[in-house]
Amino acid sequence: MDFRAIFLPIGRFLLIIAALMLLPALADAVSQNPDWRVFATAACVLGGVGVMMELALRGKPYTFKAREGFLLVNIAWFAFSLAGAMPFYWSGLGIGFVDAFFEAASGVTTTGSTVLAGLDDMPPGILLWRSLLQWIGGLGIIGIGIMLLPALRIGGQQLFLLESSEKTVNPFGRIVYFARRITGMYLALTLACGLLYYAAGMTGFEAANHAFTTISTGGFSTSDQSLGHFASLTIDWIAIVFMLASSLPFLFLITLVEKGRVDEYRQILFFLGLVTALSLFLFAAISADSHSRLHPWITFTAAVFQVTSIITTTGYATADYMAWGSFAVTFFFLLIFVGGCNGSTAGGFKIFRIMILLSFVRSRLRIMLRPNRVAMAHFEGRRVSSAAIEGVLAFTILYTATFAAFALVYAAFGLDIETALSASISALANVGPGIGPVIGPAGTFADLPDVVKFLLAVQMVLGRLELLGAIVVMTPDFWLE
Repeated sequence: MDFRAIFLPIGRFLLIIAALMLLPALADAVSQNPDWRVFATAACVLGGVGVMMELALRGKPYTFKAREGFLLVNIAWFAFSLAGAMPFYWSGLGIGFVDAFFEAASGVTTTGSTVLAGLDDMPPGILLWRSLLQWIGGLGIIGIGIMLLPALRIGGQQLFLLESSEKTVNPFGRIVYFARRITGMYLALTLACGLLYYAAGMTGFEAANHAFTTISTGGFSTSDQSLGHFASLTIDWIAIVFMLASSLPFLFLITLVEKGRVDEYRQILFFLGLVTALSLFLFAAISADSHSRLHPWITFTAAVFQVTSIITTTGYATADYMAWGSFAVTFFFLLIFVGGCNGSTAGGFKIFRIMILLSFVRSRLRIMLRPNRVAMAHFEGRRVSSAAIEGVLAFTILYTATFAAFALVYAAFGLDIETALSASISALANVGPGIGPVIGPAGTFADLPDVVKFLLAVQMVLGRLELLGAIVVMTPDFWLE
C-alpha cells in the first residue's frame, strides 16, 4: 500500500479547511468577538501541517488502487472531524474535547445532532463554522478529492463510487467534468435557497447559514428553535422544496437542467409519492386529535415539514413533535430508517435499497405462488442482478446489526431504551434529533456520557461511509498484500 497517495490528499484537504476557517474568523472580527483569534490560529496550524505534508509528499506519481481509496475516505472523514473540532475546543464555548469532536463530526457528516444550547446568543463565527462544516460535508470530502486527484495523476472515479451510492454510469466522460457539474449544481441550489430565505424575511447571515445546512440536508440552525424561530409558513415551504431537491440524485438534477429530460425517474416518483402519502397520513392523525386547535393549513404545513425534514435526514424542526402523542413518537422513529435517494446529500437507508428489496420480495412471492414462473427483481425498469440483490441484503443485515449493537452499548452506559435506540439510528442514518425528552427536537446530546458521545460520532462517520466503506478496512484481508 502506498501511504503517500493517501496522505497527500489529506494534506490538501487540511489546506481547504484552513482557508474556510478564515470566513468565521472574519465574521467574529467584524462583530468584535475575540474568538476570531481562535479561528485564525487554527487556520495557521492546519495550513502549516497541510503545507508540510504537501512539500514532503509531492513528486512523482503514486500508486493508487482500491485499497488506498478505501483507506483515504476513512481517514479523510475522521481527519476533517478532528480539524473541525479545533475551533469549538479552543473557543469561549467552554466545552470538552469529546463535545467538540462530536459537534464537528455531526457537522461534517451532515447529521445535525448538537451538544450546544443558547444558539440565539452565540458568536457568529461559531454559527458560521457549524454551517460551513455541513455545507462542505454535503458536497463530500470525496467530491473535493475528485478535483484534487488529477493533480496527483490518479483517477477519482473509484473514490466517488466509494463515498456515494450513485452507481449510474457517468454520462459526462471524465470524472473531473462530472465533479464540476455536481459542484456547479450544489452552488446554484445554495444560492437560490439563500436568496429565497432572505426574500422571505431572514437576515443575510441567517439566510446564508440556513442555505448551507438546507442544501447539505444537515439541519444546523442559528436558533435553538431551529426554523420554528421564524414562525413563517413561507420559510417552511422554501425549506421543504430545497430539502426535497437536495435529496434527489444529483445526476437526475444535472441531466434535467442540461438536457431537459430524464431517463430514470421511478425512484424519484416513489420518493416523492412516499413523502406525500406519509405527510397526508400524519396530517390526518394530527387533525383527528381533539386537542388540536391549529388552522388546517398550519397543521398541514407542519406535517409536511416534519416528514420531509426526517425522511431527507435534514433534522430541522418547527415544533416539538414529541408533544403530538405516542403515535407521533412511533411514527417519526420508524421514519428515521428511510432516507433519501442515492447520489444525493441525504443519508439513511436510501430509497433505492427499499425499492430493490420490495421488488425482490414481490418476485419471491410470485415464485411461491407459481414455482415454474420466472420472476426477477427490477429497478428503474431494468433487471437487478443476483450480485446486486446480495449486496443490498448484506447491507441490510449489516445496517440492522450495527444499529442494534450500538444501541445495546448505549443502554449499557445507562441510557433508557428509547434514547438508546433513537440515538443509534439517528447517528447511523445521519438524521440529527432523536426521540424522547433528552435528545428529541427540543433537547441536545450534551447530557449524554462522554463515551456515548464519542461512539455516536464514530457511528455518524460509519453512516456517512454507508458502513461497507468503513468495515472493509477492518478486515484482515484488506491489510494482506
